[in-house]
Amino acid sequence: QVQLVESGGGLVQTGGSLRLSCAPTGPTFSRYAMGWFRQAPGKEREFVAAIDWSGGITDYTDSVKGRFTISRENAKNTVVLQMNSLKPEDTAVYYCGARTAYGLGKTTYEYDYWGQGTQVTVSS
Repeated sequence: QVQLVESGGGLVQTGGSLRLSCAPTGPTFSRYAMGWFRQAPGKEREFVAAIDWSGGITDYTDSVKGRFTISRENAKNTVVLQMNSLKPEDTAVYYCGARTAYGLGKTTYEYDYWGQGTQVTVSS
């Protein structure tokens, strides 16, 4: 069974930074493409960032480009989302997802496994 555990969320002021980690347990995730999505109350889960299985290709939603960075730490099969210059509109529950493919995905329907989520709150 595949499990994804997110960590690193919390409360931060506008302009601050947070580092989210997604740690998989169970089978190796070397062949999985990974992504981060977020969901604010009453809204649909939306794409934030994704990375292919090798870590060579990344993509971001326009609103986070230049502020967020997704990366892989393959030795631990961990995916990290570094979030800088945070804004109140970044407030949401952030979810790590995994898909059984080499290429990255940008929609929730392309992902096979999800973590429980970690809360990010940015105060104004």
